[in-house]
Amino acid sequence: MMKLITFISLFKKSKNPSLAWMTLISLCFCMNLKDAEAHEIPSDVLVRSYFKADTEAVNLLVRVPLEAMRDMNFPTKGPGYLDLKEMPDLTLDAAEIWLGNFVDVYAGEKKIADWKIAKTRISLPSDRSFADYQKAYESFSLAPLSEKTLLHHDQALLDVLITYPLETKDINFSIDLNFGGLGLNTTTVLTFVTPEGANRIFEFTGSPGLVELDPTWYHAFLRFVISGVEHILNGLDHLLFILCLILPCRQWRPLVAIITSFTFAHSLTLMASAFGLVPNNLWFPPLIEMLISLSIVYMALENILRKEFRHRWSIAFGFGLVHGFGFSFALSESLQFAGNHLLTSLLSFNIGVEIGQILMIALALPILNYCLRRIASERLGIIVISALVLHTAWHWMLERYVIVSAYQLNTPSLSLISWDEYMNWGALFLFIILILYCLRRWFEEFLPKN
Repeated sequence: MMKLITFISLFKKSKNPSLAWMTLISLCFCMNLKDAEAHEIPSDVLVRSYFKADTEAVNLLVRVPLEAMRDMNFPTKGPGYLDLKEMPDLTLDAAEIWLGNFVDVYAGEKKIADWKIAKTRISLPSDRSFADYQKAYESFSLAPLSEKTLLHHDQALLDVLITYPLETKDINFSIDLNFGGLGLNTTTVLTFVTPEGANRIFEFTGSPGLVELDPTWYHAFLRFVISGVEHILNGLDHLLFILCLILPCRQWRPLVAIITSFTFAHSLTLMASAFGLVPNNLWFPPLIEMLISLSIVYMALENILRKEFRHRWSIAFGFGLVHGFGFSFALSESLQFAGNHLLTSLLSFNIGVEIGQILMIALALPILNYCLRRIASERLGIIVISALVLHTAWHWMLERYVIVSAYQLNTPSLSLISWDEYMNWGALFLFIILILYCLRRWFEEFLPKN
């Protein structure tokens, strides 16, 4: 900055203004490049943390790469090695600015405002003290690294102990970790140590918002209802499938039959997936995604080629089983927030999906009826809409097929399947057949004959 001020004073006395202007611009550009390099945002940042409530305080232990503490001028020596002798005060400031200020802890409904950075410590990349809570907590009592240790800024880890005083006991905690700004891609692994000593692990990308660490059943219920609604409304492939499903069947009886069949089917496979009745192979999720796009292609073609749809409910049931597996992939990422309420979360997620479907149908039906009545031929309108959806879904299917074909589809050997797995899959298969039989008997009387 002093060099820039000096140059400006010389610039006023210069006899060649053009040359001076060019030099000034070059100097500013170089200074900006140097500043950008000094404060470059890390690409991938992994944050490891532990949360445990002791008798008088909550302890939050955080380990983060030191390079994520930007705009901090850590002292170095030689070819970029940290001057560990001058680090303690700076690490306290960095922890407060970049970590403590971006964490909110709640005891019940009350935010704990009187937090403090209790201790900080510089660690080597090879340090394994954050393998569990007890080792991590005890590491803050160990002697700091020797001042002779040669540790580069980009390799150092910063360990931080943040304490939050407690006024009452036996309360539910929630935490809001806003660490998404530490890097371009920030992954946070949070281990909640329960009063009984069990570990409940959360993993999320960016800033997840307020997380209930030990949610009550109604908190879990509300969270997963919202998650189900968001998933169905944000899933374009599911929405297009439902659009093709109801497009030629907009009378209330066929509509009830179709939606009921689809709901029963995807609920069965969603629950089966939540309880582990799905292949663990890497090829299974992309295969399901390809089959979902195939289901849209099929429904669009059927809309174009067929004129009678009395038995469409059975097609909806079959493809609903596939879509249920697709819903389960979204649910599996959220089950970490369920606490001890797995069944409640599963049912509420399914309710959210149904609410999203009903909202979509309630909005789509009046628009479809209005548009199709305004054209000369309703049949032509159905064909045009289905053709547009078919074009999109066909490209999705081809793209997803390329992904699936990259995997080697190894089915498990029958000898490796346990008797319990045989029984579970057999029970699921029989239950699907039973539901299908009951729906068929009901719809024979419920649906119009012509």
